[in-house]
Amino acid sequence: MAASTGKTGTKAEKSESGSAPGGLKGLAAAEDAGKKAKGLPPVHLWNPEFCGDLDMRIARDGTWFYMGTPIGRERLVRLFSTVLRHDEDGKYYLVTPVEKVGITVEDAPFLAVAMKVEGEGREQRLTFTTNVGDDATAGPDHPMRFEIDKETGEPAPYVHVRARLDALINRAIFYDLVALGVEEEHEGRAWFGVWSGGVFFPFMPAEEMARQADRS
Repeated sequence: MAASTGKTGTKAEKSESGSAPGGLKGLAAAEDAGKKAKGLPPVHLWNPEFCGDLDMRIARDGTWFYMGTPIGRERLVRLFSTVLRHDEDGKYYLVTPVEKVGITVEDAPFLAVAMKVEGEGREQRLTFTTNVGDDATAGPDHPMRFEIDKETGEPAPYVHVRARLDALINRAIFYDLVALGVEEEHEGRAWFGVWSGGVFFPFMPAEEMARQADRS
């Protein structure tokens, strides 16, 4: 279904915190709670009744959809992201003081779209900015992980943002990470990876990295 244009906007774009997609009546209260706390809403403290699943999806590229239509209003996407919770059951929910609804996340809920590099070597600090405005400096509190992309066979890098919520690092930044990579001893083998926040994050065994470089 094509998105509407002009003053009417899409179904998702019509909604603000007081009248959110899917009837999230508690979203305004969650926003107020975040303002009072001078940070994110305390979703970890809320345990409302589960109200079912919402037809909302976060695509692998970080785009949020409601009823198949992209949510184009950045402020609304940011607001939704602040009440997103990844529970121990492995599912993702939007949580307000009065309701909890399930949503679909194709990969990671966030996308890292920028990286700031400070320092060098083991003193290096890599700070990632996500598509919803969160910052995370890779280190003990924000570990990076690398998985093999089933489609491309290449490492897919992620950085932890908060409370079981990760950001997929986009392809352009991944190439920047490779340029910053070094070989280090890790678990008895030589690994290729990067340093940040005093922690070495391994990409892949050094010999495998060398084979991929030879094939390229």
